[in-house]
Amino acid sequence: MTEAYLVDGVRTPIGRYGGALAPVRPDDMAAHVLRTLLDRHAELDPEEVDEVVLGCANQAGEDCRNVARMAILLADLPESIPGSTVNRLCGSGLDAVLTAARAIRAGECDLVIAGGVESMSRAPFVIGKAPVAFDRNAEIYDTTIGWRFVNSLMRSKYGTDSMPETAENVAAQFDISREDQDAFALRSQERTAAAQERGRLAQEIVAMPVPGKRGEAHMVECDEHPRQTSLEKLASLPTPFRNPGTVTAGNASGVNDGAVALLIASERAVERHHLTPLARIVGGATAGVQPRIMGMGPVSATRRLLARTKLTIDDFDVIELNEAFAAQALACLRALGLPDDADHVNANGGAIALGHPLGVSGARLVLTAALELRERSAQRALCTMCIGVGQGIAALLEAG
Repeated sequence: MTEAYLVDGVRTPIGRYGGALAPVRPDDMAAHVLRTLLDRHAELDPEEVDEVVLGCANQAGEDCRNVARMAILLADLPESIPGSTVNRLCGSGLDAVLTAARAIRAGECDLVIAGGVESMSRAPFVIGKAPVAFDRNAEIYDTTIGWRFVNSLMRSKYGTDSMPETAENVAAQFDISREDQDAFALRSQERTAAAQERGRLAQEIVAMPVPGKRGEAHMVECDEHPRQTSLEKLASLPTPFRNPGTVTAGNASGVNDGAVALLIASERAVERHHLTPLARIVGGATAGVQPRIMGMGPVSATRRLLARTKLTIDDFDVIELNEAFAAQALACLRALGLPDDADHVNANGGAIALGHPLGVSGARLVLTAALELRERSAQRALCTMCIGVGQGIAALLEAG
């Protein structure tokens, strides 16, 4: 089999819920990163792109009907390029990357653009159809995040805990204190602030044009979600999901908007087009866990990946662990035998500071990890994240 190489990647800034990117449709955001990525590679004929695979967790509004294909057309790319949209909830972007890499390793593709898009700000309310004739009752659901149209059997068998409630479950079951969660959250914010200050995050970001009221676009250039805080401020926040509880808005990831696109190529394409890879996508793994402790998914997925590759957790120079919640991130770190403050884990901060646009985050982890390998002249990176309804996903990168 051929190898699959990550050549390049771009992402929009990550916007806050209802923030700077809220006026932008998700299909337009995705089109922007696709077009920008290919514009950076004039040596490539866009006709040679075999596939676009994007992750998207919602797909209930403007991101419906295969947002990947819509983005291809909106970006004025050749109509010959096919596109597919994958949904593994929070793991969708990482799943898209692994799907692209598998197609390349199998010899079915040479050039694939993978990534993800999510506008949680623009996620619609939805109403189901009446189950019987002349029924006048209607239920309305907010599709931003979480359960809707719940199967009663699912509720009785597994429960329908919200994402923050699953984090409270993890904190209780694995004895993760509020103090440790807040300390972890503060480290995330401080690392992100330092990365912004030294220009590290700017290496990933392309400015996003946002239409104004009079039709004039302004450019959004920086991640919007990070904030200045302190342990005192974090400790003062309420715990709205359980009383007594430990999970707060300060030690949880955000509700966000963004898009990312990565160029993935075969050995043959790298040689033909004189491309310089950032990293090699070696492989990945997924695993299921109890839905009520979905945050532990990275442990099962990582252990499965380690078993397949005959590696240990100590073999990784860079680790990107999605910070859905400080509670689950800490529980995963401890289960994998890593320190709470390991400097090679989320070295530039994570989703608590940067935000977590669901379909985007997994592909962002891959881009961040690949750039960090280059920054550190390091060899091997792990990207892993938890997934709602009880799954985990993990990917192995090696220096290109």
